[in-house]
Amino acid sequence: MLPAQSPGSTRTLLRGDDGSLTRRTVLPGGLRVVTEAVPTVRSVSLGIWVGVGSRDETPGLAGATHYLEHLLFKGTRRRTALDISAEIEAVGGEMNAFTAREYTCYHARVRDSDLPLAVDVLCDMVGSSVVAAADVHSERDVVLEEISMHHDEPSDAVHDLFTAKLWDASPLGRPVLGTVESITGMSRAAVAGYYRRRYRPPNIVVAAAGNLEHSRVVRLVRKAFAAAAGSGWNGLARDDPPAPPRVGGRGVRPSAGTAMHSRRTEQANCVIGVPGLARTDDRRFALGVLNAALGGSASSRLFQEVREKRGLAYSVYSYASQYADAGLLGVYVGCSPAKVEQVLELCREQLDVMASGGLTAPELARGKGQLRGGLVLGLEDTGSRMGRMGKAELVFGELPSVEDLLARIDAVTLDDVGALAAELLSVPPTLAVIGPFDDDSAFQRLVA
Repeated sequence: MLPAQSPGSTRTLLRGDDGSLTRRTVLPGGLRVVTEAVPTVRSVSLGIWVGVGSRDETPGLAGATHYLEHLLFKGTRRRTALDISAEIEAVGGEMNAFTAREYTCYHARVRDSDLPLAVDVLCDMVGSSVVAAADVHSERDVVLEEISMHHDEPSDAVHDLFTAKLWDASPLGRPVLGTVESITGMSRAAVAGYYRRRYRPPNIVVAAAGNLEHSRVVRLVRKAFAAAAGSGWNGLARDDPPAPPRVGGRGVRPSAGTAMHSRRTEQANCVIGVPGLARTDDRRFALGVLNAALGGSASSRLFQEVREKRGLAYSVYSYASQYADAGLLGVYVGCSPAKVEQVLELCREQLDVMASGGLTAPELARGKGQLRGGLVLGLEDTGSRMGRMGKAELVFGELPSVEDLLARIDAVTLDDVGALAAELLSVPPTLAVIGPFDDDSAFQRLVA
């Protein structure tokens, strides 16, 4: 776990061989600032991470987290929506945001000399957004268009159908965007109240990576949020400790079976999968190797069997998603409706074979190599480094060094992956299908 810190203190977390230095300061009120100084670059990536996501919503507020993400770009007491975008673009910077099931992030990348501007703009957005009634009304239509666009793309919608079936009794099963009904019925008062309750200092992490000085970033953040507090935000005056990392929980009860949406598409879109691992499970490195061998690359079993050998599909891959108390391992495939049963039978066959036989030594070596390369190459840009720190603070509770992570990957054995495959892949799977089908009887047989 990351070391406990009292408000006002600063600690050094990591020192890299490349001269990088990672430090952490806890401000009064529980807001945390984590930076990684990388003196060999001329940019800085800044992110404000808020520990709230779609799984925190009540049914009546489904989609509120994402809706609010949109609204924070619409204006503050000091800036209009145009000001927010124009000020960052005027210095050649980039700015965006995203909402996930367990957190929200507002991020920017600028030249190192423009860091003060990026801090001021992002902290102003997060700390003193107006959430005006007119903006709530106009942005409602934008969010509804986004929901429609998502539904119109079956290769995206099938993932929502799959998670809704897998986790039907949990908020994890709801779409991050919400529904047409929930967004249409959401009032300005409901969204503004959600903002006030959730966007509080103990729940916020400011992460920055690049050519920077930690103490200067802390001063900039303190000044910017102090200005936001003057605009009515619940700022840094309280003595609240930081919120604990989002790990553990009661767990989520999964549901097997089939979900099908009949739609007159040219292609059948399918996801078949099983419950996976929680985010901090020590076996997650073995899961990464398992996923790589199953469908995570062009040399994987699914890609070779379904696409290369038989030409049955253009797109086929596996993926793993992990949360505080749950996870999943899924396989996506898009193919001709006439071939869907054959393709799904092949996918189920590969799941069963891997469950009973595990991996081969060459697959283990390739999978570990993929994880090592992905980790190291991903840290070549400041955005990835910033994201690693932000998520460590909010949802992992630890910030291991790259060397430690590489050692954990190297320690994975064939027995580790085989035991995990037997555990995860031996249960009845969940299947979601979108395509031009009249009934799901054939699909029910495939997951029995």
